[in-house]
Amino acid sequence: MNFPKQLLGSLLLAFLFTSCNNNPPATASTTPAGSDTSGMREETISFPSDSANLQAFVVYDDSIKGKRPAVLVIPEWWGLNDYPKKRARMLAKLGYVAMALDLFGDGKVALNPDSAKAYTAPFYSDPMKAKRRIDAAIARLKTYDNVDTAAIGAIGYCFGGGVLLNSVRLGDDLKGVVSFHGSLLGTPARKDLLRTKILVCHGNADKFVTPAMVAEFKKQMDSIGASYTFIGYDSATHAFTNPESDVNAQKFHMPIAYNLKADTASWNAMKDFFKGVFGR
Repeated sequence: MNFPKQLLGSLLLAFLFTSCNNNPPATASTTPAGSDTSGMREETISFPSDSANLQAFVVYDDSIKGKRPAVLVIPEWWGLNDYPKKRARMLAKLGYVAMALDLFGDGKVALNPDSAKAYTAPFYSDPMKAKRRIDAAIARLKTYDNVDTAAIGAIGYCFGGGVLLNSVRLGDDLKGVVSFHGSLLGTPARKDLLRTKILVCHGNADKFVTPAMVAEFKKQMDSIGASYTFIGYDSATHAFTNPESDVNAQKFHMPIAYNLKADTASWNAMKDFFKGVFGR
C-alpha cells in the first residue's frame, strides 16, 4: 500500500515529538518466573521477520489447563525493556499467554530520545514494516499449544499504541487492541480493512496528541462505523501509565508524568474490554 509523501512526512514529524512467511524454528530459553511457584513460566525467544531477528518475552501460567487467549505487548519507543515485560507478566496473571515484542529487532533498546527516534523512524515512514513484524509475532504465538488461535489481541504504549492502530487499519488479524497514550492518526481508516475492536486510553492533558487530533481520529472511525471505545483521563499526560515517566521527564525535559489513578483506571478498562472481546 502506498501513502502520499505529505502524509508520510506529517507522520514522521508527529512521531519525532512523541515519546513514546518463512519462520524456521525459534530459539528459546525457559525459566520459572522469578520466585513465583504458582506455575508461571517465562520464555525468551527469537524468530526472523522482515530481514531482522526479533526477540520476544513470553509468559503464561502453566497451571492453567487448556487453550486461552493471547495478548501481544508492543512497547514504547524505548523498546523491549523491563516495562513491557512487567505488563506481560500482569497479563499472564489474568490468565492470558502474553508476548512482549522486540519490534526493532536484534534486541535494540533506546537509552535516550535520539536513539529512540532513530529506531522508530522506519516504522512511521513504512507502516507495513510494523505490520509484517506483528504478523510474524502472531504466527509465532499460534504455534503455542495453549493459545486459542482465534483469540489473539494486543496492547501498545505510546509508540506501540500508534503502531497497533496503524497496523489494524491496514487489516491486521487481531480480535481487539488497546492503545495506551498512543498517537492516533496515521494510516487511513478503511471499512474493508479495519475489522478489529479498539480501545483507546488517552490522557486529556497530553501535550503531543492534541484535541484536534482526537477529534479527527473519532471522525475517521465514525465515518467507517468502526467498533471503538475512547476514554480520556483528566490531568493525565503522555506516558501516564509508566512509573518511569517522572524520571524520564526530568532527565530528558519531556512533558510526561506518571498518573496512578489513570494507570489503574485504564488497566481496569482494558480488562473489561478483553473480557468482552474474548467472551471470557
